[in-house]
Amino acid sequence: MHRSQRVAILGCLTWLIIAQASAMAPARADDWPHFRGPQSSGISAGDKPLPVSFSPTENVRWSAEVGDGVGGAVVAAGRIFVSGMTGPEQVSLFAFDAATGKKLWSRQWETGRLPEVHRTNSHASATPAADAERVFFYFTTLGMQALDARTGKDVWRQKLPEPFFVFKWGAGMSPVLHRDLLLFCQDDDLNPALYAFDKATGKLRWKDDRLDMAVNYSHPVVCTANGREDIVVAGTGMLIGYDPASGRRRWFAKTLLRNIKTTPVCVDGVIYISVQSGGIANQWLASVDQAETGNHDGKVDKAEIQAFVGEVPIPSAFFERTFGRGDLNKDGFLEGRELDLAFLHPDNFAGVPFTELGDSAAEQFILAVKGGGEGDVTKTHVLWKHPTKHTDHIVSPFISDGRMLLIKDGGITTVFETKQGQPVQAAKRVGSGGYFASPVAGDGKIYLAGENGTVVVLDDSLEYRKLASNDLSEAIIATPAIADGGLFIRTRTKLWRFDAGAAQ
Repeated sequence: MHRSQRVAILGCLTWLIIAQASAMAPARADDWPHFRGPQSSGISAGDKPLPVSFSPTENVRWSAEVGDGVGGAVVAAGRIFVSGMTGPEQVSLFAFDAATGKKLWSRQWETGRLPEVHRTNSHASATPAADAERVFFYFTTLGMQALDARTGKDVWRQKLPEPFFVFKWGAGMSPVLHRDLLLFCQDDDLNPALYAFDKATGKLRWKDDRLDMAVNYSHPVVCTANGREDIVVAGTGMLIGYDPASGRRRWFAKTLLRNIKTTPVCVDGVIYISVQSGGIANQWLASVDQAETGNHDGKVDKAEIQAFVGEVPIPSAFFERTFGRGDLNKDGFLEGRELDLAFLHPDNFAGVPFTELGDSAAEQFILAVKGGGEGDVTKTHVLWKHPTKHTDHIVSPFISDGRMLLIKDGGITTVFETKQGQPVQAAKRVGSGGYFASPVAGDGKIYLAGENGTVVVLDDSLEYRKLASNDLSEAIIATPAIADGGLFIRTRTKLWRFDAGAAQ
């Protein structure tokens, strides 16, 4: 064989080896695989320096236009994935090289007609999940699907019931990976359920019909206690621990409120939660009866609910369930105590009843529950539970070094020790405006992203010293991601990577 032929063949083989190695890129220790990263804790496992100061012109590694959205980005095996609305009825999923920002591929799907959602939300609300082989993406009208992480080609798809939300909050749930399972919880107004799929094949391993739940937005987390793993999901009135293999409800603690939008954090076998929720009756009166389409008479009927929802037909099953158990005198109206009965399952009557609510805006508290129980653990495993005026209804707690940090609207932080839940730092204002993104941390720094586009950086220490306030000039709803020395922030229309000392 001629020498030039041998060189050419060796060159081809070398290229093939490199290509195969790239295609089979392994997961990395500091990957950010799903919402709030490893263990859904918001804490990066990496040790590379992260930036303190950054802006659209400072410490930018790269940026990309990704359409309107509020779902966060995820990073796995050197690839980053994020979704966005790229048309009125079109959603796209993007894959970039996490280091360079080079677009690897994108996929677009026609969504069909979409219902109205709250202005803060977006139909591109789900954070994907990803490992070295696949990226998992949920959209309300498409269901759950897995794509090849390298090429974007279809691997599997599962059609799911399209969620229905009377209050127009819209969908906001994201898939979560645990070992060989893909977990997804959708507590809507019609078909609340927790699903566990085989992540490789899409086969449904098990499903729990959570018909005792109202609308919730709390993601599944994994708690390891007594040498056992439980999948833990917060919901209406209850915190529930599931057997990962069968989906059996192993334990429950009746200690929550009417609904929950925050996600718990598990540390050393203990589940920490912050929650804020109003009574069910006042929510319905304020949102439906007092709306422009309501008749302001202190009660609710079917026509009033339909007028509030708009042109989208309300499934008959919703009215059969709610009015069937709530309309005690069968006059076609829900008022007073009937509102509580209609919209809360009789075995799960949570939150302050209508008759006790008065002018109270909401209940709010923090609590800690020990994992690893069996049956009703309300009296045995709730370690502490304290009322407070400083929780947020959407932002999840941040737990680090035995302390719980909370941030709420107005940029107000409070800190509690986790052993007994006692305050260790009074309320302190570090930012301004609204907050929807949950705190994330790495390299000894905590990042608090505000709706006004400002990211406050705190020192992760007992003093929580404010290090910087960085303006990105566009609203931030999505929780940031951290991987391989990069801080990834998804604003309403762009994805940014910021690095410490990035070339300008």
